[in-house]
Amino acid sequence: MLHSFLTAVDDFIWGPPLLALLMGTGLYLTIRLGLLQVIRLPLALKLVFFPPKHDDKEGDVSSFAALCTALSATIGTGNIVGVATAVKLGGPGAIFWMWIAAFLGMATKYAEGLLAVRYRQKDANGQMSGGPMYYLEKGLGSKFLACAFALFGIGVALFGIGTFPQVNAIADAAQLAFEVPKWTTGLILAVLVALITVGGIESISRVSTKVVPFMAALYVLTCFGVMYINADQLPAVIHQILNAAFTTTAATGGFAGATMMLALQAGVARGVFSNESGLGSAPIAAAAAKTKWPAE
Repeated sequence: MLHSFLTAVDDFIWGPPLLALLMGTGLYLTIRLGLLQVIRLPLALKLVFFPPKHDDKEGDVSSFAALCTALSATIGTGNIVGVATAVKLGGPGAIFWMWIAAFLGMATKYAEGLLAVRYRQKDANGQMSGGPMYYLEKGLGSKFLACAFALFGIGVALFGIGTFPQVNAIADAAQLAFEVPKWTTGLILAVLVALITVGGIESISRVSTKVVPFMAALYVLTCFGVMYINADQLPAVIHQILNAAFTTTAATGGFAGATMMLALQAGVARGVFSNESGLGSAPIAAAAAKTKWPAE
């Protein structure tokens, strides 16, 4: 009964209205910002790795540390389990829509980060706090939406998206590969996460700057390694992805009954799980960045 209920809720939420809102918002911002994710990418990378020195900067951590903190929740299970699930549900065409969602999502994520810095404020401990709940209240003037985001952000996104799938994937992998009981893995993870998070954003970012670059490099190199080993199959794979993105998969194929709508739905939904654009979690980390201007 629980599975049927969650499936019904999932189908309703990830229907045409939300798909149109996510993709439409990304497209709108991409046009209004002048293809920012392409034109301004070199400048963005320069600002992250070689930020200008301002004496009057506000914030708790460097831009690079804020980026690593956001990426620590982005690179991992979502990129592996999310992609596999998208292909299982929507066929090979779902990968194409994940690409589109990620490309348009770069503009959305820029806007989220900018607003987080623009409307951030210092808390009682003198640390920067920001995120959607702040700019919904202060920028849009809606305390109701701010409270709703905070409630769903903790109750649904944090536990449902940000914790359970990751812990479950780690516990499954440890049990299958090394026969480690799931409760043991869960306990170890709980202790390690507590040790990191108890120190606040500075502690989290300090660990992230050490772990995330290694994790990202390992992930990218592994992907290139898999593609290199299967280089002879890449043209056929790309053709299959592009073809399946706009057509119904043949009933005799491995993904029988996968329609264009299913591919789009699975690709965008799992794309958000993978890149978190529009989810609202990355701006909370971005709000702590030491910077003089929101756009920076």
